[in-house]
Order: sequence, then C-alpha cells, then structure tokens
Amino acid sequence: MQFELDATDRLLLSVLQVDGRITNAALADAVHLSPSACLRRVRRLEQAGVITGFVAVLDRSLIGRGTSVFVEITLTSQHEDRLTEFEAEVAAVPEVLSCHLMAGNADYLLHVAADDVGDYERIHKTYLARLPHVAQLRSSFALRTVCDRKAHDLR
Repeated sequence: MQFELDATDRLLLSVLQVDGRITNAALADAVHLSPSACLRRVRRLEQAGVITGFVAVLDRSLIGRGTSVFVEITLTSQHEDRLTEFEAEVAAVPEVLSCHLMAGNADYLLHVAADDVGDYERIHKTYLARLPHVAQLRSSFALRTVCDRKAHDLR
C-alpha cells in the first residue's frame, strides 16, 4: 500500500535525501513551514515508515570496499524452506550490501563490496561458496560506477 504524499511531504523528503543532517529550523525554512509543523510532518513520515532511517553515505574506495561485484545465484530448489534458509545465511554476510529475490534466470542478485579481486576471493571462499542450496554462482565485476543514486525523484 502506497502512502499518500502531498507536495509538502515530497519537498521535505527531497531536501532530506540531499541533506539528512539539516536542522529542523533550516528544513522548515526550506519547505516554508513553521519548525513545529515541520517536525510533526517528519515524525509522521517516520512513523508511517516512509522515512526508514538516516545514514552517513561512505566513499567505499576510502574504506577498503571500492570494488563492486554483482553475484547471480541460482538455488537447487525454490521450496520456501530453502529460500528462507538461504536468505538468513546471506543476510549475515557483512560484505553483502544488498540481496534481491529475482524473476528471470537467477534466483538472487547480490551486490558485494570488496577491496579488490583478492578480497572478493576471500569473501567467496569464506561465505558465498558455503551458502546453502546454491546450484550456480556467477560473479561480475563492475569496472566503473556510472550512476549510483541515493535519492528518489519525488516530483
């Protein structure tokens, strides 16, 4: 179910996506609300689950995770218990940034952050090769990131 956003909500969210550390007073000024009305709206968006949290976006190359690897995984079976077991195990791998259940050739698509090819080999041996019910695993290395948006266009 989609949450109903009005123009002010969209403006609030657009500003917060660019600067999650903006003060409430500055945010209120940017969206033409009083500080108390602005704070009420932000809290309402948080309580509704539209805003799920605030994070610092890191430069992965500066923290030793500059190599993105996209891993397609096909399982031996799509029985619900096997999917559940796989998902629990893959969610515990610290280098997995995201895991998506897919429609198409592969069952899952993972985005893994590694320092380099050697580090990915460690991740593969330590974690990925040990994931339950894996029939096939295919890794692709990103040569360069062209676009990596963090903000959604809410127009």
